[in-house]
Amino acid sequence: MITITQAQLIRGTKTLLDETSLTIYPGHKVGLVGANGTGKSSLLALILGHLSLDKGEFSVPAGWQVATVAQETPALEVSAIEYVIDGDREYRQLEQALHQAQLDDNGHDIALLHGKIDAIGGYSIQSRAASLLAGLGFSDTEQKNPVKSFSGGWRMRLNLAQALLCRSELLLLDEPTNHLDLDTMYWLEGWIKAYQGTLILISHDRDFIDAIVDEIVHVEHHKLNYYKGNYSAFERIRAERMAQQQVAFERQQKERAHMQSFVDRFRYKASKAKQAQSRLKALERMADLLPSKADSPFYMAFRAPDALPNPLVKMEQVSVGYNDTPILNHVHLNLVPGARIGLLGRNGAGKSTLIKLLAEQLKPMSGVYETNPGLNIGYFAQHQLEFLRLDDSPLQHLVRLAPTHREQELRDFLGGYGFNGDMALAPVRPFSGGEKARLVLALLVWQRPNLLLLDEPTNHLDLEMRHALTMALQSFEGAMIIVSHDRHLLRLSCSDYYLVDQGEVRSFDGDLDDYHQWLLDAAKGANKSESVVDATPAQDKKLQKRLEAELRQKLSPLKKIQTKLEKAQQQCSERLSELENMLADTSLYDADNKPKLTQVLSERTTLTQSLEESEMEWLELQEQIEAIEQSVKAELS
Repeated sequence: MITITQAQLIRGTKTLLDETSLTIYPGHKVGLVGANGTGKSSLLALILGHLSLDKGEFSVPAGWQVATVAQETPALEVSAIEYVIDGDREYRQLEQALHQAQLDDNGHDIALLHGKIDAIGGYSIQSRAASLLAGLGFSDTEQKNPVKSFSGGWRMRLNLAQALLCRSELLLLDEPTNHLDLDTMYWLEGWIKAYQGTLILISHDRDFIDAIVDEIVHVEHHKLNYYKGNYSAFERIRAERMAQQQVAFERQQKERAHMQSFVDRFRYKASKAKQAQSRLKALERMADLLPSKADSPFYMAFRAPDALPNPLVKMEQVSVGYNDTPILNHVHLNLVPGARIGLLGRNGAGKSTLIKLLAEQLKPMSGVYETNPGLNIGYFAQHQLEFLRLDDSPLQHLVRLAPTHREQELRDFLGGYGFNGDMALAPVRPFSGGEKARLVLALLVWQRPNLLLLDEPTNHLDLEMRHALTMALQSFEGAMIIVSHDRHLLRLSCSDYYLVDQGEVRSFDGDLDDYHQWLLDAAKGANKSESVVDATPAQDKKLQKRLEAELRQKLSPLKKIQTKLEKAQQQCSERLSELENMLADTSLYDADNKPKLTQVLSERTTLTQSLEESEMEWLELQEQIEAIEQSVKAELS
């Protein structure tokens, strides 16, 4: 096990850890969380042996193999797959020794080395490396391309594949989801869940942490504070500790009000019952967690747009792409105020292409594309960080947008994004990626957009700033389109999803869980053998009729139950409406009517509970129906 006892760690003039202890047991998966600058990455450096404690004791079991992700990737000529295999140094050493033994014609060493290579799984290393690269989004062709041909984000994926390929007892991951899309996030999450060793994970993606870890270590006030459970459990426990603080309570109420207004937008849309139920569950979870964020250093709120014309953008049969090559065809999409759209789709499908079209960085190749004269676009993408003036301060950037505003007003606004005191006046050049991203967001918000385009806005943002952004989006009045691998942000900010696939953009009827299943189904379809059983058209028609009959037989009892539930729900809703009218009568609250008031309140509580249970039963039946329909479609295909 890993033990830290009465540790003190000082970097420069800053104390990161002071008189703190921690034990991590073999096979446990631990999430390391805390504000930026508290020492999370320094703790990983300590475990790797790159730092030493100034005081106290620290130990890692002797003989443990430790894997971590390299932070730099040189521009090498070697192929991607060979670069990943290079990460297994023991295999490469044995491979080189075997080559020398063969040159020396040393039969004894050759046999011995073959045995050692087999013992470490060396004869499956090519297939394992290829599988890892495929999971991280590299095609078969790209796996053979030289490392130098990939961009920085894709090179980081290669480093991640190296770390995952290595046999290890301890895996250290510091923000592994940066530069990943939603598809590869799902894959990586599944891989780490199956990892048998000890894991220490730093991540700003709360859904990713929640799905993987069973313990949290929170770095705060120079201490390593241990919590049993995942990130959501940690937030609940910490929230309880802060519940007595009046400031926390007041802020919680304000944020819950924002969430409630968001819920009211779509709660009773019958056409989106399943999707709405998923959103409601997520919002209920979020409401319970809010107090733990009351001490967040960030506060973000979108300023009301100067105008909200309708529609903002109109698209009919639009094609868009690069040079003469279309990426998307026949796009039909009208954006109106209040639209909250999350774009889904595999890497390279065209999500960013659609965003660039809307951001007026690409022009349509064909079709009708009309924008309202009152359109005011707020566009956030990672490349925009490059347009910051590095020698100017955050305040100077904002003054250029608001030359007539008082300096104190501008500084107060920047303070909500963490640019307080001297930092508001400091040059941008030495800022971290997260700090630059916060500044770009601040400048975007100040300009009061009515169309918000966010392309991976949470890259480099820590949990507190992600929370502030998520809360701010609840009250945004314009239209928004978001591309993000942060499922928490998507789930709480979007009421509709659009799928970008095979050159088309179409509405996706489902939530993120359904999208994950869609990815799995698509992967299965791609892996199916091309060989099919020949059947005559008559046989196909006979099979189709038989399957359709079986489908009707299976669905009939489920749909009958659903119909009964719908009738009961209608009656329940009508009675609840009557009770609400009765409660609106002030005479009911007179002392003489106390028994009647008690009865009305009791009946309302019972009916509300019954209605919720009935709706949940209806949704479960609907899921069964959809699963049966899906299985029949699979057989027909």
